[in-house]
Amino acid sequence: MGKQKETRRYATMKRMLRLRDERLKEKDRLKPKKKEKKDPSALKEREVPQHPSCLFFQYNTQLGPRYHILVDTNFINFSIKAKLDLMQSVMDCLYAKCIPCITDCVMAEIEKLGQKYRVALRIAKDPRFDQLPCTHKGIYADDCLVQRVTQHKWYIVATVDRDLKRRIRKIPGVPIMYISNHRYNIERMPDYYGAPRF
Repeated sequence: MGKQKETRRYATMKRMLRLRDERLKEKDRLKPKKKEKKDPSALKEREVPQHPSCLFFQYNTQLGPRYHILVDTNFINFSIKAKLDLMQSVMDCLYAKCIPCITDCVMAEIEKLGQKYRVALRIAKDPRFDQLPCTHKGIYADDCLVQRVTQHKWYIVATVDRDLKRRIRKIPGVPIMYISNHRYNIERMPDYYGAPRF
């Protein structure tokens, strides 16, 4: 007769005593929690999130003509596909002078895309565009744009990326420019700035 094979037991654990078990000594047992009685006459403290002073009833007072537009990588690519001149189309959308801005992170992202996106790189290196230096070390371009917009509220973000739009919508007072029907549209722009209604 051969040796009988032992079946392997899965998920076997050493049985442990609960801290409230009566077999434990008194000093090792978990003591029941005592509820603290709240004083009704005490002042109630609550934390309210601090909003920037530039927002007045959800309207951003720092926005105004000579708009600064933070441009994302995919916005340039989709503008090329839709055959839109970026500078002219932005001015047609807002009816005012606009300064497109490109951060170092976005520029690096376009350069990484390689030879296929050389036209986008040439547009991004246009001298009419503001080059914004980034102080942080290697960061994702979307995170860079979100961080810059939360610090300074005078930018309009131009993007086609759904995830980035969703993140920016959570930040109050920041308009978003996007492409639809072969033209630029803008959302969350206050009425009194004369932004067109579509």
